[in-house]
Amino acid sequence: QFIAFASLFFILVSITTFCLETHEAFNTIINKTEQVVNGTETVLHYEIETDPALTYVEGVCVVWFTFEFLVRVIFSPNKIEFIKNLLNIIDFVAILPFYLEVGLSGLSSKAAKDVLGFLRVVRFVRILRIFKLTRHFVGLRVLGHTLRASTNEFLLLIIFLALGVLIFATMIYYAERVGAQPNDPSASEHTQFKNIPIGFWWAVVTMTTLGYGDMCPRTWSGMLVGALCALAGVLTIAMPVPVIVNNFGMYYSLAMAKQKLPRKRKKHIPPAPQSSSPTFCKTDLNMACNSTQGDICLGKDNQLMEHNRSSGRTPL
Repeated sequence: QFIAFASLFFILVSITTFCLETHEAFNTIINKTEQVVNGTETVLHYEIETDPALTYVEGVCVVWFTFEFLVRVIFSPNKIEFIKNLLNIIDFVAILPFYLEVGLSGLSSKAAKDVLGFLRVVRFVRILRIFKLTRHFVGLRVLGHTLRASTNEFLLLIIFLALGVLIFATMIYYAERVGAQPNDPSASEHTQFKNIPIGFWWAVVTMTTLGYGDMCPRTWSGMLVGALCALAGVLTIAMPVPVIVNNFGMYYSLAMAKQKLPRKRKKHIPPAPQSSSPTFCKTDLNMACNSTQGDICLGKDNQLMEHNRSSGRTPL
């Protein structure tokens, strides 16, 4: 529990730091304007420097993540399976850029600056640390199992949506042309649907019932197509969703039932006596005579007598 709470704490701190680094209150613009050698031309150059306090906090979090990662690597019984795990790959990719930035920050060459610029872009991988919470929360693990089990339903949903987008983007393009004015043959003045690819965005937004309003039909025929597109989107999304919900309910029920089961302690099971052991026959005799069937006890008595004869012992 201590390791789980510590890991949760550093994950939340790291994500909070990552978000605060983009706020203007923690960024300082530094003027690094340089003059050309001849002195007749000035090249403006500005850089944004993040508050050092956030860098120190991120450094502490990275040290913890590095320690945790190395311990898990060392004590992992199967190194190959450990490397193949997606969460472990995310850990490594999120840790590595920090050390590369620290190592290259003191260099002034152009190649080093280019690498630093690329590493600053790769910083977004740090936000993927949120997926590490699946190790400590049952609900997130249930969600992951549901997504894996519902791959076919998601694929079916994407296919349905793609077909609807293609059909309605084409329809809205030609529907807007129907109501075009005679002096506007290209319909570029009274509509925003200049071509079919532009209509893809409108179809996706309409079928998913978002309706941003950045693009909308202006003619009566286009409005009719828009209404049909919205209705088709509702039906398209509603078909695969119940299957996904059923999968989630099944995995959630299994997870809750598994948590309610009492934890069984490992009981010591004594090894079975060997045939050469002197207690072998006694054990069999006791086990048999505890039964309610008298013929089993008689059979065991006969077996014991035959064993004693063969070993040269005299029965008591």
